[in-house]
Amino acid sequence: MKTISVVNQKGGTAKTTTVVNLSSCLADFGKKVLIIDFDPQANATSGLGVNNLEKTIYEVLSGRASILETLVKIKENLYLIPASENLAGANIELVSEKDRELKLAKILEHNPLDYDFIFIDTPPSLGLLTINSLVASNFVLIPVQAEYYALEGLSQLLNTINLIKENLNPNLEILGGVITMYDERARLSRDVLEELYKNFPAKIFRTVISRSVKLAEAPSFGKSVFEYAPKSRGANAYRRLAIEFLHYQ
Repeated sequence: MKTISVVNQKGGTAKTTTVVNLSSCLADFGKKVLIIDFDPQANATSGLGVNNLEKTIYEVLSGRASILETLVKIKENLYLIPASENLAGANIELVSEKDRELKLAKILEHNPLDYDFIFIDTPPSLGLLTINSLVASNFVLIPVQAEYYALEGLSQLLNTINLIKENLNPNLEILGGVITMYDERARLSRDVLEELYKNFPAKIFRTVISRSVKLAEAPSFGKSVFEYAPKSRGANAYRRLAIEFLHYQ
């Protein structure tokens, strides 16, 4: 089993889109996949059509529910531990706890889960929730928007990952970056793509996720792009990414 945090402290990088659609495609390929929505915005939860839940990852963190009580089956091979806006309170509540950075890791350690992959969708920040996710993971997947500030943000994130690796989780490895929201018509996108490959050649997936109307529309219907528009450009892109992802496992 591999636990993968999908992280970028910058918002709008298609982080949740990548979690939902990569997980959904891997499930279609026969892999057993769990998504943990660890973002108080709960976009992965709503994007998969899950609403009005009493027990979420917040209740697990606060000791009021078990992981099994929160587990939702989305489709064959794909499961979700949902989030709600209550999770925002965990950032404050964890501050006074001993070993606060290890909370999620200990929960997963004491609840052996039988999955090929666990994907953790993190908040767009480097706060306690994201740190908990990184400490609980084996790998980091970084969606990188093809825009001007991408390199600057990526360098900062890589520094944070190195600090966590040195101090809290020596087993943490960077799986790679995925270039998202790419516009092949824009020279800026092409320039950023070239710079990313030049500066991080071994850490960037070859598959590029272009901007797509169907990818943007799918969450409003509570579906992955594979359920909403399986033959669309966005679905084909994430299908290629899933194949490339499996190639490196």
